[in-house]
Parts: sequence; C-alpha cells; structure tokens
Amino acid sequence: MDIRENMEKKYHEALSTYLKDQNEQALYQGQKISRLHIKYNISPEEIISMHKNNLMELYPELPGKVLDSFDFLLEVMMGYGIAYREHQSLRHQQQELKTEIEIAANVQHTLLETEIPDIKALEIGAISVPARQMNGDYYHFVQDENERIGVGIADVIGKGIPAALCMSMIKYAMDSLPEHRHEPKSVLESLNRVVEHNVDPSMFITMFYGLYDPHDRKFSYASAGHEPGFYYDAATGTFSDLDAKGLLLGVDKKTRYRQYEKTVNRGDMIILLSDGVTECRTNDGFIERETLIGLIKKNMHLQAQEMVNNIYKQLEKMQNFQLRDDFTLIILKSNV
Repeated sequence: MDIRENMEKKYHEALSTYLKDQNEQALYQGQKISRLHIKYNISPEEIISMHKNNLMELYPELPGKVLDSFDFLLEVMMGYGIAYREHQSLRHQQQELKTEIEIAANVQHTLLETEIPDIKALEIGAISVPARQMNGDYYHFVQDENERIGVGIADVIGKGIPAALCMSMIKYAMDSLPEHRHEPKSVLESLNRVVEHNVDPSMFITMFYGLYDPHDRKFSYASAGHEPGFYYDAATGTFSDLDAKGLLLGVDKKTRYRQYEKTVNRGDMIILLSDGVTECRTNDGFIERETLIGLIKKNMHLQAQEMVNNIYKQLEKMQNFQLRDDFTLIILKSNV
C-alpha cells in the first residue's frame, strides 16, 4: 500500500468516525491527518478529491448537486494548491538559507575572534554584538614583544553578509601586516590600500587604530572616519571626545592619515565604540552622547569588562531589546 492509499484509508476512517460521533476526539484525528498531509506534500485539491470520494462511498444517495459543488471547490482550490506548493518551496529554501547563515555566522565568529591582552598596566573590556547574525563590526587586539597593546575597531557602512565578508577581509589584512605595523597611521594607510583594491566602491569602512605603550604611558592613535570615542581624565573628572580626522578606508588609495597622541595617567579611560552605540534609538529618538557619558559614569567603579557588559545591557533595555545596528564597545582603563 503506497502513501496515498494509506492516507485515503486513514481519511476514510476519521471521516466515518466523525460523522458518526461528532465529538472532540474525532476532530483531533482530523488534525493529526492534516499534519500528515503536510508531511507527505498532499495538496489541498487532492484532499478535496479524497473527501468527495469518501462521501460518495459513505452516502451513495447523496444529492448530485452536493457532489457537483465539490467539483467547483476543486477548481477554486487548484490555484490555491499551486500557491501552497510555491509557499512550501520558499519555506524550504528559507530554512536552507537560515542554516547556511548560522554556519557562516559561527565561522565568522571563529575567524574574527581576538584575545584580550592581560597586562597589569591596563584593564580592558570589550563587547561586540551583531544586530543580525552576521557582524559588520570588528575589533582587534595585538600585543608585541615590548608589551605595547594595539587596538583596532572597524565598522562597515552596511549590514548583513556583505558587511561580514568585508570584516573578514580586514581581519586577514591586519594579520598579514609586517611587524613594523605599530604606528597607527601606517596601519590605516596599509589597510586603506587593501580596501580600495578589493572592496566594491559602494561599500566603505570606518576604522580607529591605537597603540598603548605601558612604559611611557603614551597612547597614539589615528582614525579613518570612525565614530569618535571618549577620553576620561581622572585628575579633572571630565570627559572629552577622542577626535581624530581621516578619510574612510577605500575612498582613495593615496590617503595619508594623521596620528595623535595622549599621555594616559592612572585612572584615565579610553572609550572606543562603533556608531551602533551612539545611534541607539529609543522612543524619544537617538540617545545623546551625554546619555552615554552618564552610563559610563554610573558604571565606572566596576572592572572594565563589567562596565561594557552593563552599559550594553542598559542601552539594550532603552531600545526595548531591539538592536538596529551592530554594537561594539571597548574600554581601556589605566592602572598606572
């Protein structure tokens, strides 16, 4: 007995039981058969035909007009059946795509993973949360033999898979930079040439790169059009924008970047972020930078990693737990 013959038998039994008893148990059997029809891809018009045949068998004296009405219903449902099959096909494709994106997101997470350096001079906290499965933000740490800490944060203008692919390229471009990459402006100039040569002209990447030297407590940095971070001066208890001018990566391969420098004293903080942090949208519109500073002040008694975790949770709550852009926040807190 093939699948359809078996289904017709089950349908006949369930319909006979319902017409005889008309109780909830009989209706439940109908629901179970409905799920089997979906499982075995039995179309709506086939179900109508099955129903008509069973009625003719159960009630041979059924008026012809009633039976004819099923022919009309069958014609109506044929168009519906075509749409239903298309829907099923799209659902199957969507599930395949979802699975592929999940795999790609896991691969991307592994590829972009970076280890946060552990040095006495600095507390470092970092968090990066994609708005979708794939992340268009990227952060990177590197520590050299002299204990200098390089930190990069980048953001593709865009979301989804194209942005994620660009971030993967940036990661490998950074890994392939020569050992003299310590100078921030040279890092950006090298990456700019890679991006200009390899990335579609419609896509741009912003990036900030800084280098902290624990021996002289100097933080040198350069920016390629990236969202300005904050600098907290512990001596005065004030925050200032970590401004640095520079053209986005990929616009002009001959671009030269300006390098800036700050002396970092005990208790000072360097706060780096993507625009997904400052462009958090609440019911009242985008948050102000002062709001973000207020959250940093509220959490600054914590360790750096606890700070970034708490700030993310508080901003997420303010947005009703709906991220509209990739969110990356890094805090460097001086201990010397």
